[in-house]
Amino acid sequence: MSSEEPRPTETTNEAAPQEPQEVSNSTSEAPKSDEPISQTAEAKPTTETPEIGRPRRSTQIGEPKTLEAPPFTPSSGPVWPEIDSSHPLFKLESELKSILDEAKYDEVYGIKLDLSGEFHNKLILQKFLRANANSIENAKKQLLETLKWRKMFQPLKCVEEVHSRTRFEGLGYVTELEDIPNSPNEKDVVTFNIYGAVKDHKLTFGDLDGFLRWRVGLMELGIEKLGLKTAKEPIPDYGKGPDPYQGVQVHDYLNVSFLRQDPNTKAATKKTVDVFKLYYPETLSRKFFVNVPRIMGWVFEGLKLVLSKETVQKFTVLTYGKDLAGELGQGVPEEYGGKGGSLQSIGQTMKTEGPSEAVGGEVKSPKATESKEGADGEVKNEKIDGVKDEQAEEPKEVPEANPAETKHGDAKSDAK
Repeated sequence: MSSEEPRPTETTNEAAPQEPQEVSNSTSEAPKSDEPISQTAEAKPTTETPEIGRPRRSTQIGEPKTLEAPPFTPSSGPVWPEIDSSHPLFKLESELKSILDEAKYDEVYGIKLDLSGEFHNKLILQKFLRANANSIENAKKQLLETLKWRKMFQPLKCVEEVHSRTRFEGLGYVTELEDIPNSPNEKDVVTFNIYGAVKDHKLTFGDLDGFLRWRVGLMELGIEKLGLKTAKEPIPDYGKGPDPYQGVQVHDYLNVSFLRQDPNTKAATKKTVDVFKLYYPETLSRKFFVNVPRIMGWVFEGLKLVLSKETVQKFTVLTYGKDLAGELGQGVPEEYGGKGGSLQSIGQTMKTEGPSEAVGGEVKSPKATESKEGADGEVKNEKIDGVKDEQAEEPKEVPEANPAETKHGDAKSDAK
């Protein structure tokens, strides 16, 4: 109804005191009096208690009442679909106070958990439920351990820390790609892990805590780009659709030997896998292993025996890096067969300082190469014209590459 359109007057249930002989605005019959009302008496405006939630302006006799504001709505933010007390999300949310009290910490993926029942609380809790196949006990346990770890490690600070350029330059990039085939999202977050770029394994991986802070920072940078803080779409229940707030991981093994494993690399890989498995549930949508020698196919076949079916379905192994464009679209970097520019130019990485490994302190531009297998199972580069280098980086151990997609009790984890 328009604010200028007349509307019938409404009677209110609120018992406002009424004085005898006072003219009312209501259309109901005025109280009778022994003395007739003077025809020359001036009509006085009455004070009427407005209906709750629908403010009204004072009116003169004969003037219609009007609305000054739209009808009241429960919330101006996103609203989670209604759930009843038997729903796993309702039950886990009922446990949240005790979880927060015990952890003495309240942040996960940049979202502050509280007891308001607000949309973004449910968003985080739903991830833990999906990772644990709706097991309340397992989800509660994993959430508690995650909160304790985040309180101790402070992963959000890793994003802002400045890391050693000599140790970590070129090892990882976070990108945003549009129109990925078969993706429900308009834009997806894709993290590239370049294992072949490590120059000195002991230098990069020897300080395990330093390496972990760099790698966790890269993970948090990718999660930040998922837009959880501004999310408006709820995450479907377990088994009823994809989680739209997950990222893609690409692991590039160009120039990495699968037959020689440095002990520092192996220790760093194991620790990273454990952290992501336990504390980063439901952050992986798909994972690609690229530039992997054909002879290593048996390794991935073996992994299928120990990983959940859901996890295996997320894995894709590609012998040649340029084939990635066929999976993720033409927006991927040129090194991977796309038209998105070089990885270095479109990717975001961690803050670094100090001298570069490259001559003159600048990163050398990748050369046009093609992947070929060596006798030791290492994918090597062979220069060809017109194709940019399949940029390589840091080795991490044989496709242990389930940075976080192994089972956590009943829980699924996500990747490195």
